Amino acid sequence: MRNDCANEGTETSRLKRRSMEVPTRYERPRNCRAITKTEKLVLLKEYATEYEALAKADPSALNRKMSREAFSEVLDAVGVLLAEKSATLAASPGPVREFLDSNPVPGKMAPLLPESVRAFCLGLNSLKQWVVAEQAAMDRYLLGGRARELCREAFDRCLVTGDEFAADVELHHPIRDGRPPIPLSKTGHSLIEGQTANTSDDPMEQILVELRQKKNRSWKHLRRGCLDLLGRPEPWESKKSAADARAFARAAVAASGADYDTILAWLEAKGV
Repeated sequence: MRNDCANEGTETSRLKRRSMEVPTRYERPRNCRAITKTEKLVLLKEYATEYEALAKADPSALNRKMSREAFSEVLDAVGVLLAEKSATLAASPGPVREFLDSNPVPGKMAPLLPESVRAFCLGLNSLKQWVVAEQAAMDRYLLGGRARELCREAFDRCLVTGDEFAADVELHHPIRDGRPPIPLSKTGHSLIEGQTANTSDDPMEQILVELRQKKNRSWKHLRRGCLDLLGRPEPWESKKSAADARAFARAAVAASGADYDTILAWLEAKGV
């Protein structure tokens, strides 16, 4: 993907240039237009007014998902490329080949797992972590690194319940198309998520939401557990509660295949 910031010109000329160029390396889209904090807050307050009206007229508008079929051609291309490249990496000298050699499949299971399949699974896990990191970056595209704080500053109450915010504010994306999240109370967030349970196309969300419900733990527990296991502990209520948080974080890593930093990036992107 090419950035539009490097060269000036009309949209037509940019498209023509793109059609003649073959990108050799992915470049993350970045916002070229600087927006002041005042402009961001004005934008967000108008955004809050619009979504407050939508929450009353059509609550489902706060949780719209694009069907996976809409991107089926793109996803097929990604799958084909990943399968082909993984097979090549499995058969060629390099870190993937070295990893496969140093971590052999034990016993009679070995012949049942071709090395190309093992490499493909490793590639899928890397792709999942890449998606989480890029999604977090895109959540900062419009408002920058302080998006979370700005959203909480612009919204003074939950748009679903109408309640003033306490300490349980959670940021929720009504649509994953680059628009900012909206702060909701824990009750409001549960009401919105309950309308479309298990319909998210975000694999990390599917895994972690199910695990959170099963373990009866909060996102705060998950964040604290990840930080603790990374050697960056924060003050916590009790030793038992801290141990529960670490156990939740370990279970999240085991279930998702992501590392602690990736899970923390996902939590930051979600605003929880």
